[in-house]
Amino acid sequence: MFYSRERILVTHAGSLPRPPDLRAMVVAKSAGQPYDAAALDRRLKEAVAETVRLQKENGIDIVNDGELSKFNFTDYVRERIAGYEERPGSDRRRLDIIARDERKFPGYFAALPRARAPGLPKQPVCTGPLKYVGQADLRRDLDNFRAALDGVAVVGAYLPANTPGTIEHWVANEYYKSDEEFVFAIADAIHEEYQAIVDAGFLLQIDDPDLPDGWNCLPDITLPEYRKYAEIRVAALNHALRGIPREKVRLHVCWGSFHGPHYDDIPLRDIIDLIFRVNAGSYSIEASNPCHEHEWRVFENVKLPDGATLVPGVVGHCSDFIEHPDLVAERLVRYANLVGRENVLAGTDCGLGTRVGHPSICWAKFAAMAEGARRATKILWGRSS
Repeated sequence: MFYSRERILVTHAGSLPRPPDLRAMVVAKSAGQPYDAAALDRRLKEAVAETVRLQKENGIDIVNDGELSKFNFTDYVRERIAGYEERPGSDRRRLDIIARDERKFPGYFAALPRARAPGLPKQPVCTGPLKYVGQADLRRDLDNFRAALDGVAVVGAYLPANTPGTIEHWVANEYYKSDEEFVFAIADAIHEEYQAIVDAGFLLQIDDPDLPDGWNCLPDITLPEYRKYAEIRVAALNHALRGIPREKVRLHVCWGSFHGPHYDDIPLRDIIDLIFRVNAGSYSIEASNPCHEHEWRVFENVKLPDGATLVPGVVGHCSDFIEHPDLVAERLVRYANLVGRENVLAGTDCGLGTRVGHPSICWAKFAAMAEGARRATKILWGRSS
């Protein structure tokens, strides 16, 4: 656990800019195309070290590896879990986070190009027992991150991993008897990754867009029905976290990182109790974009779990505007006054790596966030950090 005991600490939510040459190799590997494995390993090690350095230089206290080895923050799990086969399909996910918005704004989505991996579209289908097989890739990520941190003074280090409910979004089930049995089987498989990250000495960040954006995926469901759906996924996540101390876990939730209307995002007040049921010591939430900034008011009536911290997104990925440090400070002070200054860390709405127009925008947002945290520290402690 990390508390802002003497100043507002600064972190972020995940993915960071990937060098173009590295991205080409990672995409080729994910698509099953030829690539130079030795060159990929060498380039990953170099790029992770550079990414850690840039985070430190731009004021990030609790850093990660930028998720540089992953094609994207969800589909990397395809390479780490066995028990499914890929069949001809479409470039749409089994559960699509734009489903509600697409009904209201069909013309908008029809006009958008849809990005997908190279090659023919494929649909993963679970046809046998799920099993974690990503040990080698995970070991490489842990080793690269550990090496990158050598000699770099940071407050803390974390690595992200997907939730069972988010993994469930992209794979269909023909083997397990029910959706509940299926999502718990995913939890059993991904537990190995969770445990290895913690055993390596890193904070485990659980990326859970499924908890809010599952609502968008299921446009015909009612709120009571959705809460039942989400309760099962929270239970599965806690099953995957079994044996891991809550102080070693940070939960990141968002409403899907796509650039779009987000007109029907489920309100935070309707799921905050479910978020707090996850066995985590820290909770990272979207809090700076036009659809969710107003939800700071939820914390006027809702208390953090005992001992927990809050990481509101005080800079975002929805725009290439660079947030002014005074605005960042204002957002942080607002939350600090509600939950206590020691319980607030500065964060981002989501990973910025692929969601802003250029790497320079990402690093400028980080620098603005760090300066905003310094200004908030001066206000809250009456001194500079």
